[in-house]
Amino acid sequence: MLVKNIVEEDFVNYKVPSMFIATCFCDWKCCREQKLDISVCQNSDIAKQPNLDISDKEIFERYISNPITRAIVIGGLEPLNQFKEVYNLIKYFRDNGCKDTFIIYTGYYENEILPQIEKLKDFGSIILKTGRYKPNYTPHYDEILGINLISDNQKGVIIC
Repeated sequence: MLVKNIVEEDFVNYKVPSMFIATCFCDWKCCREQKLDISVCQNSDIAKQPNLDISDKEIFERYISNPITRAIVIGGLEPLNQFKEVYNLIKYFRDNGCKDTFIIYTGYYENEILPQIEKLKDFGSIILKTGRYKPNYTPHYDEILGINLISDNQKGVIIC
């Protein structure tokens, strides 16, 4: 899988300790729609990092060997722009007996990604963080994710 970075132990993006995988691509829809410079995006610096090609097996082994982490968060840019790789990574985990929760941070709304949601239902224990980044909106606590989200139009959604 092409990634920008893997954080072995992340305590910010989900309510339990997680591995955080930063993906490689974004269409900057949040900024484009609001006519904002992409530099306002908290992830704009991630885009400048080199892409790393790390096998699903290596990601799995790094995760499974860590006794602290209990979930996997995929975000950083727009994971659904790498949907095939994200799907294959989750499949690798499931095929190897790991049923831990995957959380996918997307800027899309549910109605924009219905085919991807249907495919993710194959796996169980999948949560999405949906919604565009919108500056100056009201931050709020999301019960599903167990964290504060920056915009009140964003939310955690349990897929399966």
